Amino acid sequence: MLYLDCFSGASGDMILGALIDLGLPVDALNGALGSLAIEYGDITAERVSRAGVSATKFHVHGRDAAVSDGAHKHHHLKHIVAAIRRSALKPESQEKAVALFERLAGAEAAIHNTPIEKVHLHEVGALDSIIDIVGAVYGFDWFGIDDVASSPLNVGGGMVRCAHGDFPVPAPATARLLKDVPIYGRGTSELVTPTGALLVTGYARSFGPLPAMRLEKIGYGAGDRDPKDTPNVLRILKGERAAHDETRDASPDVGGAERIVKIESEIDDMSPQFFGPLMDSLLAAGALDVFYTPVQMKKGRPGTLVTILAPPARRQALTDVLFRDSTTIGVRYVEMSRTCLDRAVETVETPYGPVRFKIARRDGEELNAAPEFDDCARIAAERGLSIKEVQTAAITSRRR
Repeated sequence: MLYLDCFSGASGDMILGALIDLGLPVDALNGALGSLAIEYGDITAERVSRAGVSATKFHVHGRDAAVSDGAHKHHHLKHIVAAIRRSALKPESQEKAVALFERLAGAEAAIHNTPIEKVHLHEVGALDSIIDIVGAVYGFDWFGIDDVASSPLNVGGGMVRCAHGDFPVPAPATARLLKDVPIYGRGTSELVTPTGALLVTGYARSFGPLPAMRLEKIGYGAGDRDPKDTPNVLRILKGERAAHDETRDASPDVGGAERIVKIESEIDDMSPQFFGPLMDSLLAAGALDVFYTPVQMKKGRPGTLVTILAPPARRQALTDVLFRDSTTIGVRYVEMSRTCLDRAVETVETPYGPVRFKIARRDGEELNAAPEFDDCARIAAERGLSIKEVQTAAITSRRR
């Protein structure tokens, strides 16, 4: 997986710098960008220091050059799409780049109340957009990693100069692209650009704290400024998500905590007959627990709160099941920590037959022990006894 750590914001050149720092070859990137037939001069990557942190700074030389078809710096969407379509990028990478530009143009069209086909990309400039976005698309494709997550984005603070005047941070296009994404403001300058917002939200499947992972490599991409208090870098962590049984934290301070995700959705328009199969499907897809809570919803309608607890890596699969097998049109989720006792199953011989016990321990000390209800119910039915009698016999047998 790749984890985008946006503690100091995000921009297109920071993302490209971090990808190069991770191992993306500059020559290969230059070849991919050259196939766009855009006269931008050259690209380079150099080592720089940002508040004492060594990082890679991505540069594009000749950013004000015109596209070879004679269009000006700020292009309509059709000019950008044409440049992407004639490139040597893989077809799926072309589609991804086009989709990103269409989303960017759609954001600006909504802000200016302008048809999308007439939008100029004022906030970033067409040449900057093509180099940064297409370069990042090529970079993510080069690594071949679909599992991308991100931290909440630090958008900064203060005011920013846009094509139509000064606006508070985040800029209008940036704010629209960050809709439904966790953000916060710390600092006195713009830290997330529209291109940065577009790329992070275009690739990250989830947003939250760093998930449990086996870390392999770290890349740092530098921004233009070099403030003294905080490194102006975007950090990408590359590694492998830890398996569920590897997510326990051995530190005694956190009591053996592990990361889980809670997924929730309220439903008020589904037949009760569907809730049973829905729970079965969610458990089969990897949920640790599923439970339903009655709630009162808008317009006084009774509804059901669906709550799912799962390993973070199963969030997308469980969300797909929820959309497929229920009538919900949206879900929310949050990652959290939980602490569990060590659990084991032991079998005890009773006068009526074997009964399994669920045992819970911590640091070797037994804290809970309970006979398996299904075993007790089965034996009670077979022998014409009450379940309480079988439970009592099982507990007595275990104490001997």
